[in-house]
Amino acid sequence: MKALILAAGYATRLYPLTKDRPKPLLPIGGRALIDYLVDQLETLPDLDGIAVVTNHRFADHFRDWAHSRQARLPLEVLDDGTDTPENRLGAIGDAAWTIRMLGLDEPLLIAAADNIFPFSFRDFAAFAAKKGTDCLSCYRLDDPERLKRTGIVAVSPEGRVLRFEEKSPQPWSDLSVPPVYLYQRETLPLFEEYLAGGNNPDAPGHFVPWLLARRPVHAFRFEGPVMDIGTPQSYAAACRAFESKAGASRTAPPHAQETQEGRF
Repeated sequence: MKALILAAGYATRLYPLTKDRPKPLLPIGGRALIDYLVDQLETLPDLDGIAVVTNHRFADHFRDWAHSRQARLPLEVLDDGTDTPENRLGAIGDAAWTIRMLGLDEPLLIAAADNIFPFSFRDFAAFAAKKGTDCLSCYRLDDPERLKRTGIVAVSPEGRVLRFEEKSPQPWSDLSVPPVYLYQRETLPLFEEYLAGGNNPDAPGHFVPWLLARRPVHAFRFEGPVMDIGTPQSYAAACRAFESKAGASRTAPPHAQETQEGRF
């Protein structure tokens, strides 16, 4: 299995913080945001490599980060050749480009670099292996405004995805889908087919409704929340959360520290 980290955006909503630095390399809790995702990926027993796809403007930033990180697995930074928000490939476009460039023919976990996920990737991968299908993850989110900015899903009692919509203006479900997906090897050629049909190449969730007409997809349920770093406000909130967590860990007895660690 391989992992692909999507990191080719320009994060214009976070300017000036991200004018000369990519969002996934912003510091949170004394580390780069992307480090928390790589930590999760490195827990996967069947994973044998991680690719980070980014744009030409920030490729050297990510190469410097990758060189400085003591990675347990091979960590490759890919430059998709784009250099402005106007000519970017989009998340699905970058996934298809990476699959083609690396000749991938094995299960692929795709995740956005600007989220901190609170669930075990080991459990997610085990769930996907048991189902033998493509899988997404979801959690209950009681915030109608935030639901408008995420994917939402309807799921059968057996966990099969029945319906999916990305960024619905009128959310019809309170099950939010963060940007992490695990695709079986047979699905990878379908990314090119999807794009050849003139479909939306941007947010990774746009691929799912199209895929549902062709292959079964299951949903892994977890307890939220997910930290989605998309605005100055959400970035500041994430920094405060990590500062609060660090302060609590310094003052709490050992058993309490373990409990708090398990919540993130």
